[in-house]
Amino acid sequence: MQNVIEKKLAAGLSIISNAVIIILKLVAGIMSGSISIISEAIHSLSDFLASVLTFFAVMKSSEPADREHPFGHGRYEDMSGFIEGGLIIFAAFYIVYEASKKIFCSTPMETETTLGIIVMGIAVVANFLVSSYLFYVGKKTNSISLMADGEHLRTDIWSSLGVLVGLVLIKLTGLEILDPLIAILVALFILKAGFSISKTTLNNLLDVALPEEDLQKIEMVIKAMKAEGVISYKDMKSRCSGPEKLLEMTLIFPEDMTIKQCHDICDKIEDNIKQALGSCNISIHAEPECPKCSEKK
Repeated sequence: MQNVIEKKLAAGLSIISNAVIIILKLVAGIMSGSISIISEAIHSLSDFLASVLTFFAVMKSSEPADREHPFGHGRYEDMSGFIEGGLIIFAAFYIVYEASKKIFCSTPMETETTLGIIVMGIAVVANFLVSSYLFYVGKKTNSISLMADGEHLRTDIWSSLGVLVGLVLIKLTGLEILDPLIAILVALFILKAGFSISKTTLNNLLDVALPEEDLQKIEMVIKAMKAEGVISYKDMKSRCSGPEKLLEMTLIFPEDMTIKQCHDICDKIEDNIKQALGSCNISIHAEPECPKCSEKK
C-alpha cells in the first residue's frame, strides 16, 4: 500500500511540475522570439501528456487482478511507456520542422535572450529535482511508467541546459543562427531517448524474455538449492508485465521426495528469486527425475 501511495504522489508531482514549466517556457519563448525555447515548451508539453498517462497507468496497474485481468493490470504501465516514447519522437520531429523553417526563412532573426536564460535555468533545477524523485520511487517500486517519466524529465534537463548555453552564446556573440541550430541538436537528443523508451516497453508488450542478467540470477538461486534436493530445471519462460516479472519453470526432484518436501523447496526458491529480482509472479511445476527430464538446461 505504501508503494502505491508513493507512486501516485510521484506521478502527481510530475504533472504539476510539467504544467508550470510549460507555461513559463511558452511565455518566455513567445516574448523572446526564440524557437529553441518554444521547442523546449513543445518538449515539455509532451512530458506533460506523458505524465498524465503515467498517472493513469499507475492508478490502473495498482489495481489487483480480477476476472477480466487474471494476471493483473501491469500492461497499463507498458502501454503508457510505449505511448510516452511515441510522444517524445513526435516532439523531436516537430522541433526539427520548426527550426528548419527559421533557418531557411528570409525574415531577419531577433532573439531576446535574458528572459529565456532565467526560465531555462529554473527549468533545469526543477526538472533535476523532480526526475531524481521519480527515479527514486520508480526503482523502489519497480515502476516502468515512473522510470519512463523520469527519463522524460532527464532528457528535458539536458535539452534545457543546451538551450540555456545557446542563449548565453547568442547574448555574448550576437549569432542568431545558433538558436535554431541548437533546437535541432536538442531534437536529435530527444529522438534517441524516445526510441530507447519505446524499445523497452515494446519488448514487454511483445513478451520478450527477461534480461540475461536476471536469468543468471535465477539460475544461481536454483543452483544454490541443489543441496536441498533440486536436481535440475527446464522449460523456463520469463517476461515482464509492467513492474512485475512473470516466471514459469519446471524443477526436477528425486523420485522418492514427498510432495510436501518439493513444495517447501519451491517456496524457498520463489522467496529467493523475489529477493534477487523484486516483484515477481512465479509458477513452478515439479517433476520426478527420469531419463527424459534429467537433462539440465
